[in-house]
Amino acid sequence: MHPLPSALADIPNGSVTTPRGFTAAAAHAGLKADGAPDVALLVSATSCATAGVFTKNAVRAAPVVYDADLLAERPGRVRAVAMNARVANACTGAPGLAAARAMAQAAEQAAALPPRTALVLSTGVIGVALPLEQVVDALRAAAGRLTPDGGPEAARAIMTTDTRPKHCAVRFETPAGIVTVGGIAKGAGMIHPDMATLLAVLTTDAAGEPAGLQPLLRRVADRSFNAISVDGDTSTNDTVLLLAGGASGVDPSRDGAVWKTFEDAVLQVARTLALAIVSDGEGASKVVEIQVTGGVSEAAAREVGRAIARSTLVKTAIYGADPNWGRILAAAGAAGVPLAVERLSLQAAADGEWLTLATGGATAHADLGAAHAIFAQKTIRLRVDLGLGRAEAVVWTCDLTPDYVRINADYTS
Repeated sequence: MHPLPSALADIPNGSVTTPRGFTAAAAHAGLKADGAPDVALLVSATSCATAGVFTKNAVRAAPVVYDADLLAERPGRVRAVAMNARVANACTGAPGLAAARAMAQAAEQAAALPPRTALVLSTGVIGVALPLEQVVDALRAAAGRLTPDGGPEAARAIMTTDTRPKHCAVRFETPAGIVTVGGIAKGAGMIHPDMATLLAVLTTDAAGEPAGLQPLLRRVADRSFNAISVDGDTSTNDTVLLLAGGASGVDPSRDGAVWKTFEDAVLQVARTLALAIVSDGEGASKVVEIQVTGGVSEAAAREVGRAIARSTLVKTAIYGADPNWGRILAAAGAAGVPLAVERLSLQAAADGEWLTLATGGATAHADLGAAHAIFAQKTIRLRVDLGLGRAEAVVWTCDLTPDYVRINADYTS
């Protein structure tokens, strides 16, 4: 649904440890009942310039508070990320913040790192105390078997309701050498812009400075992790990190063209992970790409796409293969963005040509059989033209199925 830019090369089975200088491992702390790994540790051989974007939910989990504070203090000194699944360490008060701090310290000690160089990520059930002793033991075990091949196992360890691990990597050549960008992520439910129950760690062997990486990561997040929606809910723990270790010796910021390719590489990894989250949405059976064109600004176009993506009526119609185009336009109208109804048009496609469903804000009298055939596909594309300008945005979502209700009706039981 998004072609690989020509300058970038995909790396088979790539992950967060594909860039040079990074190692990872996972261990079982007893948080997952099936014995699967549930704690992971990522370590860099050098200090990393680091950027982070976090949930905009006012109820922030302890790891989010801890990481935001540490990055404000030491954005160029990060060496590790400690992660756990099943327990979010959210809504746990002062003891939860102390547990996040102790988890970071345990990772630093286990990997023989300086103090205040480890970040922490947690995901799982809200309101449950972190079983610190178990997590610390697992971090020690993980530290003893760190490997450059450990990225995929780290991705598996942070899964909760995910059905498959999410990891990838790309590389590109520069006159000064090869640069690699990799990443892992988790997420399947409570997924909505700004952000969702998603954790993502992106790494690169490029050199960088936090002052340049932070705005780059925000731009990338807006076009990837903040452009997906599974169920319209945002979480307490959402975090995306970008760590630049510098092992390649290439500083992309010294050349405008290289910097552009570097941002393309980070975006490619982020979008691949974001789309993997949507396609693995809880109970999802279809993926929907919503292209919004003709906006007065990219932000306005994105808001329209988000409104469509979070509409329960649209998502259930997609599940039922019902080409109910009126629901899509109604959702667009609820985005809080000024629209001219008489300029609205809507098209749909799967793999073939676009079929116009609405034009001038009214029916285009499309063939219903052809429309139903498109909506019955596993991958559906919608294109909404606002007719107001030249800006555009893309948002991805999935259908809403009975399995989503089943999964979330007994999440803690």
